[in-house]
Amino acid sequence: MGSTRLPGKVLLPLAGTSVLGCVVDRLRAASGLDDLIVATSLLDCDDPVVAECERLGVSSFRGSAEDVLARYRAAAAAAGAEVVVRITSDCPLIDGELVGALLRDFEMGESCDYLSNTLVRSYPRGLDTEIVRFTALERADREAALPYEREHVTPYLYRHPEWFSLRAYVDPGGEDRSRMRWTVDAAEDYAFVRAVYAACPHGAPREVGTAEVLRAIARDPSLPSLNASVRQKALGD
Repeated sequence: MGSTRLPGKVLLPLAGTSVLGCVVDRLRAASGLDDLIVATSLLDCDDPVVAECERLGVSSFRGSAEDVLARYRAAAAAAGAEVVVRITSDCPLIDGELVGALLRDFEMGESCDYLSNTLVRSYPRGLDTEIVRFTALERADREAALPYEREHVTPYLYRHPEWFSLRAYVDPGGEDRSRMRWTVDAAEDYAFVRAVYAACPHGAPREVGTAEVLRAIARDPSLPSLNASVRQKALGD
């Protein structure tokens, strides 16, 4: 709830639910997930997030507001997770099928500590999916010391390939849509995702997949201009 550019963004209304509700609904369509947990903070301002989780029927875990890495490690430990899939709550167009595909690749491909479609970007920003072994996450929590490493959870992993085995997941079709912006950091982003959902006939949010979003943009090429001016924050910002 404490977003600086768009306060309360995860509970903004979207597609008949909330931004967080869209994320949860879409991840429920992902194959291979044993559990879904919203890892929020202990701050009073995040009490409404816990209430929304109860409304959505999804588990929540509360930890440090500043030390998000410790929060993730503690949530994973409480769940007894051996593998953690990290999705940020400001991605209401996250693709459950893509998440499932990454999980299958993680389980069936070459063994690694960390697999992500962000190491080499080919997907729109907002479909970011990171998969990490709990043992690697635990080591990062023990050793990471820089503030941005604690806040952004995974930099300690992917910035130390000498200690962790990393693999990049890229679009198997060879498409590069990395310049597209489908996440919600600012009011302009929120306008974009609202316009996308409005342009897609649907029931539940999970029914608006990546193909439907791309078709909506093809029908109205002006949609990406709604948030084209938004700058993605760097890790140290």
